Amino acid sequence: MLIPVLATATPAAAATPTVSCTSAKAGLAAKLKKDITAALATRKGTVAVGLYDRTTKTTCTLRATSAYDSASTVKVTVLATLLWDAKKHNRLLTSREMTLTKAMITKSDNDATSTLWKQLGMTKIKGFLSAAGMTQTKPGANNYWGLTQETVTDEQKLLKLVTAKNSVLSDNSRAYILKLMNQVISSQRWGTPSGAPSKVTVHVKNGWLQRSTHGWRVHSLGTFSGGGHDYMMSVLTQDNSTMSYGITTIQGVAKAIHKDLA
Repeated sequence: MLIPVLATATPAAAATPTVSCTSAKAGLAAKLKKDITAALATRKGTVAVGLYDRTTKTTCTLRATSAYDSASTVKVTVLATLLWDAKKHNRLLTSREMTLTKAMITKSDNDATSTLWKQLGMTKIKGFLSAAGMTQTKPGANNYWGLTQETVTDEQKLLKLVTAKNSVLSDNSRAYILKLMNQVISSQRWGTPSGAPSKVTVHVKNGWLQRSTHGWRVHSLGTFSGGGHDYMMSVLTQDNSTMSYGITTIQGVAKAIHKDLA
């Protein structure tokens, strides 16, 4: 059923997507393109990459508009939606909501996520996506939040909102999201933080999900600030044979990016 759709979107003769980078810093775009491409050269699976560095006005993309099952990376969107909605009603999070959001982000607690997803409902979730300009994100139906369809383009929009002043999220909301992403338990701090310079503060949220088609989805969202740095990256992967294979792929990309930006 999917074949005709894929055929029209990607003709059989189409070349494999290539990494595209732009930068205000001389030579950096070419170096990143070369090093990200090299990091992926021997890896199987389908990988999408988004990078944005405010300091050097650098952007890199690979398969930026390809949709992936979100797995647990959607939890950042759930938290942002809750805070956006609370701001609209001029209220603070309740102690119950703070307990749930902390478990959802720092330990990737699924029950906490399901509770918040149901509490928010589709209208509010879609409302936030619209306010955030995340037009390529399609929330999972029937409370299957992990099957939300997301793209690198939209995840990068979300990370940009979380890391700089804007009208969608209050400064307090942004600080809360970053605080929780900085407190993720050590066993879940893999992925984009790999190879990060020692002077940056790391904020991360990962996702992993195995399904009968496309094997393991393994994703990592990260933002990195301090020591003269301010950048974020999203790496989404599928068709991985194991979860650890996907993690290794993401970490290869992350190490190349951190090295070049440092």
